[in-house]
Amino acid sequence: MFLGEDLLAYLVLALGGALAVGNVLALIRPPDERNSDEDLERAPVGRSLAMAALGALAATWAAASLLAG
Repeated sequence: MFLGEDLLAYLVLALGGALAVGNVLALIRPPDERNSDEDLERAPVGRSLAMAALGALAATWAAASLLAG
């Protein structure tokens, strides 16, 4: 099979991890200055936490699927 039989699990692990880490880092360290008037000063907390939780859940599920065999 092209790129292995666990390709979907690896993709979900990578995307879930990136979603979790990216949103947490957006909350911890917002940009120093805005590029335009449309940019927010800070990431929306509720949405960022929800997306980080969703990413962590997806990454955990994918890791468990890979470890289970």
